[in-house]
Amino acid sequence: QVQLVESGGDSVQAGGSLRLSCAASGLTYSSYCMGWFRQAPGKEREGVAVVDSNGVTTYADFVKGRFTISRDNAKNSLYLQMNSLRREDTATYVCVAVRIRSQFCSGGYCSGCPGMTPPPIFNYLGRGTQVTVSS
Repeated sequence: QVQLVESGGDSVQAGGSLRLSCAASGLTYSSYCMGWFRQAPGKEREGVAVVDSNGVTTYADFVKGRFTISRDNAKNSLYLQMNSLRREDTATYVCVAVRIRSQFCSGGYCSGCPGMTPPPIFNYLGRGTQVTVSS
């Protein structure tokens, strides 16, 4: 059974920092593009950042320079370091996994995350962790 379990969400003041974590189990972790999406009340889900198992990253424009996504393939873990948080970053942050086709894999690692807009079809997603930023 595949599980993606997020942690690290909290309430912080604008300008503060948080580090989100996602623990994955039950899947061949290195075969997946991993990412963070978020959804605020009344808004559509939007991509924040994704990373393939070779460490290649893609960020949404609105987080470039503030957020850093990373993964530890040995620990089946995904992280999102969020700095300079803004009120508009308030949302539920969800960890997602998208299978990368085998033809893009070599030596146990895979390249190429899909685009984030529109959101791809997720193979798996977690329940989310709440981030609230106040001014």
